[in-house]
Amino acid sequence: MAAPGFGTDMFSNLKAELPAQLPAYLKSQRWFGAKAREIGGTHVMDVIRLQSVGLDAVVLLVNVQYQGGGGDLYSVPLLLGENAGGSSTLTLAQRDGAGKVVLSDALKEEAFLSLLLEAIQKGLIFTGDSGELRTSYPSALKLQEAGASESLKPRAIEAEQSNSSIAYGDRLMLKFFRRLEEGVNPDLEMSGFLTEKAGYQHTPHLLGALEYHSADGRRMTQGILQAFVANHGDAWQYTMKSISHFYREVGNVSINGALTAAQENSARALLAPFLDSVALLARRTAELHLALASAAASQDGDFSPEPFDANFQEGFEQALEELTHRVFKQLLKANEHFPAAAKNKAVEVLSAEDDIRRRFHAALNNPIRALRTRIHGDYHLGQVLYTGSDFVIIDFEGEPARPMSQRRLKRSPLQDVAGMLRSFHYAAYAPLLAATGSGEISGHPKNLRAWAEVWAQWVSDRFLSEYLRVADGTAFLPPARVEMLALLQLQLLEKAVYELGYELNNRPDWVAIPLEGISKILASSNP
Repeated sequence: MAAPGFGTDMFSNLKAELPAQLPAYLKSQRWFGAKAREIGGTHVMDVIRLQSVGLDAVVLLVNVQYQGGGGDLYSVPLLLGENAGGSSTLTLAQRDGAGKVVLSDALKEEAFLSLLLEAIQKGLIFTGDSGELRTSYPSALKLQEAGASESLKPRAIEAEQSNSSIAYGDRLMLKFFRRLEEGVNPDLEMSGFLTEKAGYQHTPHLLGALEYHSADGRRMTQGILQAFVANHGDAWQYTMKSISHFYREVGNVSINGALTAAQENSARALLAPFLDSVALLARRTAELHLALASAAASQDGDFSPEPFDANFQEGFEQALEELTHRVFKQLLKANEHFPAAAKNKAVEVLSAEDDIRRRFHAALNNPIRALRTRIHGDYHLGQVLYTGSDFVIIDFEGEPARPMSQRRLKRSPLQDVAGMLRSFHYAAYAPLLAATGSGEISGHPKNLRAWAEVWAQWVSDRFLSEYLRVADGTAFLPPARVEMLALLQLQLLEKAVYELGYELNNRPDWVAIPLEGISKILASSNP
């Protein structure tokens, strides 16, 4: 028996019946980003119907309101069918009394995924109650060369978290945003600028987009289509393989104080191939920042570099003050549940709260002689693909927890540098937490921690020195090295405090890494 189609009555039922079911449904989805918050209610703002031969689906725009205030807008594509129920489905009564029908995630249906690609290729428009889903294709020639949609078999990428990704054969990749915000998503904006205007070659080419346009003129990015990049995983996975091998070789070698000459020579020989890769990653990073500060950027108001000024620095300090207050309040509350080692480090960091505020104030109380540009904004090893011989930078959405207006702000490119340096610190310690699944690592814990510091220092030094070599003399770096290092220290400390808040909310078992990071940053620089 064929499943019933969506009709006018069923649209009414969607808006009437689903709000009671949506909180539990959303909490069960891996892409829902507010699992720790209590949902106060939901409202279906729009219902957009997508049809093709043998397919009847809708995209719901769901306004989620949280207890205590605030809310998010989520895109929920649903397929009408007769699948089994469960936490991953919703049910809907039929007006004729013929029982209930089941709604499931449409992004798991091949026909729906194919329709999304066809829509971008043909410029289709899907109309809803109070808006429409439109498509655009800024690189129509490249999309045409990629092949017809029927020859590109779609498959959902299961590893995605806050968004959903779909691969079409080995030629195309569609990122479908689950949480929508008003305005052009930075991932679409940045990808378009880099591939269409700046000619940057080490990011996937933008091929098209899906956008929601409301009746009152608001615009939201629903998805972006890019060229598929053949890869061996991301740079985090590549790093984990390298560091696990390194630890297996040195884990039983004791470090008493400083390394001996023989120990250093042996360890550096082990690490040499990876350090060469780190230098390549640093070059690609510097080239990205040069593209974002290029003549093409100067001709585009959304990308044109701007100087640091008193207003920006004052606003930046206020944001850092709010971040520090929020995170340290969380840390104080959570500290009593930590194991002994982490609790001791937490007490040490808690005692430094005033010192951290003073450092932020000192760094931003004097003029900063550098330009601000658009940056990646959430730069770490997981945002870089490893092709086997090179690196490709992806995901320019920025930190999803920040409002879109903040993610589009021009900042120092050293924020991205700090993000990658902090990512190396994470990589050094992650295997020691047995949290990566990268294989058994033997050795005395004290030895491994000592080698982790050595690894992190060598890798960070290589990355920073190569980055500065390529970016030397650019206007987005302060002209004096002491000024540059002061700005970098500011960005490192901000990132470590942000990480602490993230781990407290999402991965308490990892909280020792940012705690150690904050401690070392404070010890390595002067207020």
